[in-house]
Amino acid sequence: MMKTASRTVIDYIYITLGSAVTAFSTAVFLNPARLAPGGVSGIATIIFHAAGCDLGLTMLVLTLPIFLIGTKLFGRQYGFKTLLGSLLLSVFTWVWVFFIGENGILDYSKDISIWLSALFGGVTAGIGMGLVMKSGSNTGGTDIIAQIMARYTPLTLGTSLFIVDGLIIAASAVFFGLESALYAVVVAYLTTAVLNKVVLSMGTNYAKTVFIISQNYESIGQFIMDEMERGATVLDAQGFFTKEPRPMLMTVVPNQYISMLSRAVQERDPSAFMIVQDTYHVIGEGYSPLEKLSSSSDVTQR
Repeated sequence: MMKTASRTVIDYIYITLGSAVTAFSTAVFLNPARLAPGGVSGIATIIFHAAGCDLGLTMLVLTLPIFLIGTKLFGRQYGFKTLLGSLLLSVFTWVWVFFIGENGILDYSKDISIWLSALFGGVTAGIGMGLVMKSGSNTGGTDIIAQIMARYTPLTLGTSLFIVDGLIIAASAVFFGLESALYAVVVAYLTTAVLNKVVLSMGTNYAKTVFIISQNYESIGQFIMDEMERGATVLDAQGFFTKEPRPMLMTVVPNQYISMLSRAVQERDPSAFMIVQDTYHVIGEGYSPLEKLSSSSDVTQR
């Protein structure tokens, strides 16, 4: 019970902090620089500069109908956490604009300021969205539209998302010019790259799969179970040249344990053959439970 409560608190901290950082990116860098790299924030940026509507309020007005559609079509996965993320993103955007102003913190009479906005806007947006996604939640947005397209058309989710964001970037080219749209593409790339790093590197979901070939596999396997409290599987392998059976251990360990395992293998069998591979998602006992995966969403508002 205590572990569940602690996990819930951490999730809400991720949602709040992630929404604040994402809003900072939009209000301080992207909107003042007239960069619209897709998502509801991109549409709100275009509307803000075209019609002068409040940025945070526009994001909220755009998000809520999309959220309601997503709830109707996809059910509970667009629940309280998603609604909270949507509200927080809009509120934090309004707060940042209120305290910093509509013109941001850079001097846009200098060309370098656009590059700085694209760089820091993309990085901070990726960090913020990654934190929200670490909670197993999202903040709604046009990604829901992409999911609807993927569900009711032959298009894949990735293709649908590319089309939705591409249309928003194309619209920004009409209102802000081609150069602005090209900068927006850079922002979108940076955001995706940083988001992936945040999601994949934080917590136990980012681990290593290790294959160990050793005659002392029993001793190594016992160490993995007793000292590291992890499981291991013995696979039947055969040397291609010798045709002799070579038992092989397979185990998955969090990143922080890989040095410990390497030392243990070296001590028990200096001639052991060890292969270490990056593992980006682990489901099962000791890692992400299956029920959490089924209830998590893979989208976040931009």
